[in-house]
Amino acid sequence: MRFFQTILAATLGLTCAVAGAEDAAMIKKPATGFIDKTLTKDGAAAVSYVLYVPRGYDTAQEWPLVVFLHGAGERGGDGLAQSDVGIGHAIRKNPERFPCLVLMPQCPLEKFWDVVFDDLEKMMETTRKDYRIDPARITLTGLSMGGYGTWFWGPSKLDVFAALMPICGGGDPRNDMKHLAGDMSLDRFGTMEERVAKLATVPIWAFHGKKDRTVPAFRSRQMVRKVTEAGGDVKYTEYPEAGHNCWDDAYGDPEAIAWLLGQRHK
Repeated sequence: MRFFQTILAATLGLTCAVAGAEDAAMIKKPATGFIDKTLTKDGAAAVSYVLYVPRGYDTAQEWPLVVFLHGAGERGGDGLAQSDVGIGHAIRKNPERFPCLVLMPQCPLEKFWDVVFDDLEKMMETTRKDYRIDPARITLTGLSMGGYGTWFWGPSKLDVFAALMPICGGGDPRNDMKHLAGDMSLDRFGTMEERVAKLATVPIWAFHGKKDRTVPAFRSRQMVRKVTEAGGDVKYTEYPEAGHNCWDDAYGDPEAIAWLLGQRHK
């Protein structure tokens, strides 16, 4: 009897140990997919956003981080609309192309990205604290209004962003103001000359649809020309049959995504 009691006790002990190890592993394994997040201010919930974490994420390595700025149509306060257009849509179609984390903030209604950038920096700080992010592989991309945001904000954060990918946007706030917020802070971004000089120091791949009637393609051409003349490293793709919604072509291009994720601070 004592022998069987000993065997039973050992078996139960081993079972508990295995179960405990499995429970611990489950506890340590981070959630993946499109995760709803909230930025808190002064101890109160304030701003909702989305963070995409790839299925294969683990803490054994550092991961690239892409910051995505949506267009005017996704502005609001639900914290979710921006995750289903542009890069979010591309991720759902081909998740294997995105071995990275993607931070997706949301701009309030009738506002421009300038009112979000302070909060966005806090979101980035939190993401870098909670996940293993490679500081040399953080990039910025955006479409339409977010393309403008990329051209505007990117030059002021070149200590952070290794590359920029603006899509169907422009770089001069005096143009197409009807598509931006009329009360946006222009002084925050500096002059065109100051921004172009900074843009010439970072890899850029810009995209636009030739038949775009919302933001004319010459807005991207203008920026590409100015940055190139300043000695910058700029790639430019213009889709001859695409209109404003050229972002599905851009984010759906595996070469473009591989380029974005492959950029590093030198």
